[in-house]
Amino acid sequence: MGNGSPLPLTPRKSPRQGRSIATVDAIFEATIQVLASDGLIRLNTTRVARRAGVSVGTLYQYFANKQALLFAVLERHLAVLAGAIEDACGDNPLVMVETVAEAVVMAYLRAQMAQAELSPTLYRIALELDARGLIDLTVRRSARAIEATLSSAIDGGFADPGLLAQTLAAALYGTVPAFCHRVLSPADGIEAQRQLTIMFRSYLLAHQRP
Repeated sequence: MGNGSPLPLTPRKSPRQGRSIATVDAIFEATIQVLASDGLIRLNTTRVARRAGVSVGTLYQYFANKQALLFAVLERHLAVLAGAIEDACGDNPLVMVETVAEAVVMAYLRAQMAQAELSPTLYRIALELDARGLIDLTVRRSARAIEATLSSAIDGGFADPGLLAQTLAAALYGTVPAFCHRVLSPADGIEAQRQLTIMFRSYLLAHQRP
């Protein structure tokens, strides 16, 4: 981005009232729609504001620039992925290790496939905005949920469930370059789920105590 000061990426303010929350949600939805219809290069704040039915000034109350808006869209997407993993782990206490592997992979890929058409664009946003810190936070959030589930697995007995969870979460989010630089077809998504489940299941079974 040159030698100037980095652009601010954090929101200018957070919505607190119902109307403000609805406005920000409309801006997010409009951003997704413009990305889908016009692409990342043609997206600008004017197009987003027009699609959202708000003024550009209103948009700037929350996001200082296009980059801040895109960063927030990526942040929300990653939060959905982490939330899906947390829900899957919370719904599967005291289960077999194989069930943990399957539930985590299925939850992640279902959330990812829900925005399959935008995956390449989200991947580009992550690269262009250098979102490594944001992704690291998401990985750690997911790892905590996986660790809790592994610790309660009825056939677990792992020496270090925390380390296993960190490895699995890193591997899961490491699939972004492999799976999200192009649009996945439903068949590809099913095959990705099968392959990742085999990998996770084998890894966990190999680390069980006798």
